[in-house]
Amino acid sequence: MNDPGPVTGLLQAWGHGDEHARDALVPIVYRELRRRAGAYLRRERADHTLQATALVHEVFIRLVDQDRVEWQGRAHFFGIAAQMMRRILVDHARERQAAKRHGGAVRVELDDQVGAVAAPDVEVLSLDRALDDLAALDPRQAHIVELRYFGGLSEQEVGAVLSLSRATVTREWQSARAWLYRRLTSGTDPAASAGRSGR
Repeated sequence: MNDPGPVTGLLQAWGHGDEHARDALVPIVYRELRRRAGAYLRRERADHTLQATALVHEVFIRLVDQDRVEWQGRAHFFGIAAQMMRRILVDHARERQAAKRHGGAVRVELDDQVGAVAAPDVEVLSLDRALDDLAALDPRQAHIVELRYFGGLSEQEVGAVLSLSRATVTREWQSARAWLYRRLTSGTDPAASAGRSGR
């Protein structure tokens, strides 16, 4: 992935405690984070109460609390941001469910051009639970889904974060999406009746 030197330098300086570097970094990465957050939220319900700007602000609040992170570059930064977006969105969905007597869960689409099967609408909490189940079986695939789905990272960016070839990321992403599709549509663990493939 194209990783401009100034961004990497600022990330590394921030990781060593330089708050001026952190402050200089914010406007550089803010627009990209907002674009990724906006793309994610466009897949959700039209009445979703969490806006992209609020989501990015919450991510930044959590990011600035990260002390002495050894940032490895842009891909690593956006990988950490993806994990935080997932946690924030899941927390938001739980709060909404708790506030509504009869559910009202936030719905998302597990959509992507990659993969052979069309993905259904799923609840973000169901997806979160399914990802936890997948992580118990295959942590790498679960991490790939988190980076691709919640963080909007490209396959190339995911490869940079996880030190994998793009071909491996493509294969694992397709396999993970198929597993999640079966898990979310059947409500059961597809590995219980058939072995996982491609590993």
